[in-house]
Amino acid sequence: MDMPRLPEIWGGLECSFTRVRDSYGDQLDYCGHYRRGVQDIEYIAQVGFRALRYPIIWERYKPGQDDVSWDWLERQLNALRYYNIKPIAGLVHHGSGPIHACVNDPCFSKEIEKFAAQVARKFPWIEYYTPINEPLTTARFCGLYGFWYPHKKDAKSFAEILLNELKATVLSMKAVRKVNPHAKLVQTEDLGKTYSTPLLTYQAEFENERRWLSYDLLCGVVKPGHPMWQYLTWVGIQEDALAFFIDNPCPPDIIGADYYATSERFLDEHINNYPPHVHGSNGKHRYADVEAIRIKLNKPHGPKVLLQECWNRYKIPIVITEVHIHGTAEDQIRWFNHIWSTCLDLVKNGVDIKAVTAWAMFGSYGWSKLLTEPPGEYERGVFDLSPGYPKPTAYTRFLKALADDPYFKHPALYEKGWWQLENRFLMADRIDQ
Repeated sequence: MDMPRLPEIWGGLECSFTRVRDSYGDQLDYCGHYRRGVQDIEYIAQVGFRALRYPIIWERYKPGQDDVSWDWLERQLNALRYYNIKPIAGLVHHGSGPIHACVNDPCFSKEIEKFAAQVARKFPWIEYYTPINEPLTTARFCGLYGFWYPHKKDAKSFAEILLNELKATVLSMKAVRKVNPHAKLVQTEDLGKTYSTPLLTYQAEFENERRWLSYDLLCGVVKPGHPMWQYLTWVGIQEDALAFFIDNPCPPDIIGADYYATSERFLDEHINNYPPHVHGSNGKHRYADVEAIRIKLNKPHGPKVLLQECWNRYKIPIVITEVHIHGTAEDQIRWFNHIWSTCLDLVKNGVDIKAVTAWAMFGSYGWSKLLTEPPGEYERGVFDLSPGYPKPTAYTRFLKALADDPYFKHPALYEKGWWQLENRFLMADRIDQ
């Protein structure tokens, strides 16, 4: 009997290019990648990654209608080829689009289709693409919560933005495949789940159906009778807009599952037990929305459960496309190992997991305030920029060792991470019952 192939270790650069009112925030600018360029690729190559989520950000390279200047980017991509690191090209990363083609504008999808075609013609050897990173998350932050441009706060705007992003994905992949028929779609999305008190079960069930919406639309399965068909038409989406995805299915070649300590949520109507900044409402009930990892849940949860659910639903190969936690290098080691060991167990049980991605090569800025006040607080990544240059840490060395030996155990693993300690709970006696 053949042994299952173990996952690879991939890397990724935090590359969000977001708009808040009239200001754009560029993570690659904040971290200094534009300045260091190929030097950063050399740092990354030393760790032993097999692939790298690498940005070719539409809003930076084609903000208007002029021809694209590829010189700087070409040097970086050539360096990746030299080190035999395959790039996964990301075109929009939490972006609202350039001024001439905002994410809620009907022309958004056609304009990014043109850009995708330009990228493919210039770099026909690129095989893996993520045209739109985390479309559901971006649509929520841009259209439902109002954090990012165009700062809408209604269900119809959320739905319109999401459909624009996914239509852009379909059209972009069609354009790329005209140049490279073997191009593959790596569709990323936050792998979350919502739990709740009994009163709010209906809201948790809705959110747990909605979490699959990006993939279901791309797979062409959102049809009359699908739970989200009724919701989307109810908020004002025309049926012909949904029929586009039925007529033009574009299932991912790889599902990119992003998992964070904050990905799983817990809803509780007892809002006085929680700080005001986590309070919200669905129009029927007010409730607190907090990290489920801080609640004593009495049902199966965690990355193993969610990844198994994803595999059971789609049977499409999975890559964990973002693994990151804000903390010490030791906690970063523990968190990556938590996800890595989970994936090794799932692979043994027949789940096709291709890789696990160490996210934020050079860290990230401003995520503690959801990129609303850039640049914001710095969180170290695989390398630490605090000294003013990319400094390797114990986490860097751990990943290098793990690339050589998938079962390597670092001394930090003999202690628990904070997410495994009893003192992480907000209320010791609060459980979902």
